[in-house]
Amino acid sequence: MTDHAAPRLEIMPVEGLPEFRPGDDLTGAIARQAPWLRSGDIVVVTSKVVSKVEGRLVTVPTDPEERDAARRALIDEESVRVIARMGRTLITENPLGIVQAASGVDASNVAGDAIALLPTDPDASAAALRAGLRERLGVEVAVVVTDTMGRAWRLGQTDFAIGSSGLRVLHSYAGAVDGQGNELAVTEVAVADEVAAAADLVKGKLGGTPVAVVRGLAVGDGTATARDLVRPVEEDLFRLGTAEAIAQGHREAVLLRRSVREFTDEPVDPELVRAAVAAALTAPAPHHTRPVRFGWLRNRGQRDKLLEAMRDAWRADLIGDGFTDEQIAKRLRRGDVLFEAPEVVVPFLVPEGAHNYPDQRRNACEHTMFTVAGGAAVQNLLVALAAEGLGSCWISSTIFAPEVVRTTLGLDSSWQPLGAVAIGHHAGPRHPREPRELDEGLIEW
Repeated sequence: MTDHAAPRLEIMPVEGLPEFRPGDDLTGAIARQAPWLRSGDIVVVTSKVVSKVEGRLVTVPTDPEERDAARRALIDEESVRVIARMGRTLITENPLGIVQAASGVDASNVAGDAIALLPTDPDASAAALRAGLRERLGVEVAVVVTDTMGRAWRLGQTDFAIGSSGLRVLHSYAGAVDGQGNELAVTEVAVADEVAAAADLVKGKLGGTPVAVVRGLAVGDGTATARDLVRPVEEDLFRLGTAEAIAQGHREAVLLRRSVREFTDEPVDPELVRAAVAAALTAPAPHHTRPVRFGWLRNRGQRDKLLEAMRDAWRADLIGDGFTDEQIAKRLRRGDVLFEAPEVVVPFLVPEGAHNYPDQRRNACEHTMFTVAGGAAVQNLLVALAAEGLGSCWISSTIFAPEVVRTTLGLDSSWQPLGAVAIGHHAGPRHPREPRELDEGLIEW
């Protein structure tokens, strides 16, 4: 396997180029100022001059505030999604798939009444310039169109390739063996970006030199383009900024909660359950009380004892209702998830501190109020478990056998079971559900 590096490189500025305007002949200007171009050279062009000759300049007011407002509007128009915001810095993805600050909308190196947008298709621009230089000078060169960008984890900006023609933009070393005999597995060099950064060392930002030539590097595959450098969103580990990822997590927290009835055999980290219960206990409660308890059935023997007793009680109820043996067996199977789940938590309502009224109406309302608080805590638990990456399923069975639960677990009559929660790792895919339609669920008065 060949190396992407060259034994020696030359980087030469193309000097004496004019200030470009819409419709100018960029190819002709480069050919006139660099008749010394050779086949195999790489012509590196700042995207700003490509934008100028292609008419990607937008006239804006010269007033600073109005100009800034126009720039922000252009950024919105040139963005397909916002990746991150921090102060005035806006990281976006543009229609080319390029992630950078402000979608490449730039007010530098242009007149005070103009703002430059990136070329519509920088790869096509590179291909056209390459073909034009071949026609004018009879040379077979590669062309790279560049723009300046910041980098994750690093201070400062450098030039990157946003358009390319005639250059192998990536060089993979997968399967190659280094000098110490180690096989390289994932190393892939962004050759076009290295060329862009190297050329900027002679182009600069203030000297009015928008074109440079890199000589001595093997240009390689002529079919690759700069689009080949864009990482697909599904492979991007950092597709959102921190604040945006947190905001998305907030939006999806409730939607991630769903009833999961099949779990893997993977053990559940006890600290995740403790964290979820701690979050659940923040639910609102009446009169500054703490009326909810979560009983974690960690002892398998104790869990099976409770579930078997509840199953017997349920079976007796179903027999009394006149169900057939087949119907009873089918219904009892609904509780298998509590036997099979890696962990089971039983929530209880213990309405200590409830007010006692002289009439049944208000006492019933008081009980309902505490029950709602218990339901809020249970929902908190389910959402918190989902946020911790765990699946859960709330089963109502303990509500129908409260005396069995209290007797088996040695609890007094004030403990009112609120179902049971099976907990484990999802056996299937995990993704947020879609919000429900509001048709019958929301009535606006």
